[in-house]
Amino acid sequence: MLVITGAFMLLEAAGGWLANSLALLADAGHMLSDVAALGLSVFALTVARRPPTPDKSYGYLRIEILAALANGVTLVVISLLIFWQAWHRLRAPEPVEGGLMLVVAAAGLAVNIFAAFLLHGASAHSLNVRGAYLHVLGDMLGSVGALAAAAIILTTGWVMADPIVSCMVAVLILVGSWRLVRESVDILLEGTPRGIDLNAVRMAIAEIAGIEGVDDLHVWTLTSGVLAMSGHAQISDLGEYKRILEAIHRCMHDRFGIRHVTVQLDHRTIYTITGSQ
Repeated sequence: MLVITGAFMLLEAAGGWLANSLALLADAGHMLSDVAALGLSVFALTVARRPPTPDKSYGYLRIEILAALANGVTLVVISLLIFWQAWHRLRAPEPVEGGLMLVVAAAGLAVNIFAAFLLHGASAHSLNVRGAYLHVLGDMLGSVGALAAAAIILTTGWVMADPIVSCMVAVLILVGSWRLVRESVDILLEGTPRGIDLNAVRMAIAEIAGIEGVDDLHVWTLTSGVLAMSGHAQISDLGEYKRILEAIHRCMHDRFGIRHVTVQLDHRTIYTITGSQ
């Protein structure tokens, strides 16, 4: 998809310049960000597989999140640039070659549908791939918009359809990219993952027999699909620490999908037991 998208980006940019179509040029600019996004995603997925080192104890898992954030920010910037160009076109309309615009937009739509089909499955499990997928969806919307604008121009001659459709596409891109940026920032700030209720986690641990109290509880996301939890619990019988520790790990995995668990179990007197998985 990186090669196909890069090749068609050049074709669409040439077609947009020849047709004097802002919608096609905006979509070509977005495709340029797609090339960068797909390249960045491939790079991030490759680097993320590297094993942990003494300097990087968690490995390079967060590279994927940084790539997703970069893709999201790029989409926001592109949306704002489209708005700016459309504003100038609305103030001073320019002639548009509707026929050429229609042909190039139709070819772009076919390429983007194929790209979206390839990326759709993995986008549900990786924020990084979702960033690339959103870029492709934005392109697909751009192609649909360009098709609609070309049809209006060919049938009515109303060239204002070109910048208006560009603005509509930019709004849709902006909404999706803002959500991607927000989720990436949440992970980098180690916020509680969406779908995890911290109080529910606390209550689930407190319900385990032998636990008297739970505090210093944290749940965060290392990278897409990898959740971690750490906490401290007080137990009534130090001899039960192994059973309680295993019960906490099992509960976190089965009820909340948290696989990386580190818990300190503390008796009220002298002893401290630490368990991790």
